[in-house]
Amino acid sequence: MKQQRLFFNSSLPRAGSTLLSNIVGHHPDFYVSPTSALIDLVLGSRIGYNNEIEKAYTDTKTWKRGFINFNRYGLAGFMNAVSDKPCYLDKSRMWAAYYDLLSMIVPNPRVVVMVRDLRAIYSSMEKKFRENPDVDTKIMNNVEMTGITTDQRVTHWSKTHPVGYSVIKLGELILQKLDKNILFFRYEDFCQAPDQHMKKLYEFFQVKYFQHDWNNIQQLTSENDEAHGIFGDHVIRNKLERKPDDFKEILGQYTCDRIVNQNKWFFEYFKYNI
Repeated sequence: MKQQRLFFNSSLPRAGSTLLSNIVGHHPDFYVSPTSALIDLVLGSRIGYNNEIEKAYTDTKTWKRGFINFNRYGLAGFMNAVSDKPCYLDKSRMWAAYYDLLSMIVPNPRVVVMVRDLRAIYSSMEKKFRENPDVDTKIMNNVEMTGITTDQRVTHWSKTHPVGYSVIKLGELILQKLDKNILFFRYEDFCQAPDQHMKKLYEFFQVKYFQHDWNNIQQLTSENDEAHGIFGDHVIRNKLERKPDDFKEILGQYTCDRIVNQNKWFFEYFKYNI
């Protein structure tokens, strides 16, 4: 089995995760996945690992070593089956949520996390909701969501997938100081200075630098957006550019202030102006 290196894109939703993966995908050494279920295979094996009947017939250390090796070599086998390129970037926001488990399986995992002003993330979600009143959000019944206010929708999204859970788990990870092998980018900064950030990323991954054409970014990953509901918009633009923030106009001042007040650690840690 050929040797390949596995990296992880665990960016927040609506924060450029698909854009970042497709940019990396232009590097000749990289295969990049669409939104991946690879983490689900790992979590599925953990269910079996914690089966008390099976554990009763094996000593604890051997059972744990077997679980780690099963996943470690399973990930390697999966990569080999999918691509023959030397580097593999897997995209799932759940890798950061289960970073402690990932670290047990992959020593010193290299994870990149793109974040974005939470007001802009929720604004992006609200715009998608308004643009698609006929499409199921896959999070909450659309009829119910239509019958409540913007602020109530943001409140719901802040407590559930895809944003709320990811932000909560990211906060726990940082609080526990488990982020030493995580490279954080702010989406806003990335759009302003992409070359600088990609140099940092390739240095972090310890791979050779590749010069990108920011006016010709090709879509390399293919997603079944219907499976993700209205927040499954994974189409990127060919030219890298950041649109002006309009979250105050979309969400209103009250909701914007509440997002900041409820997530002060996030705005302070990532140095967002409030």
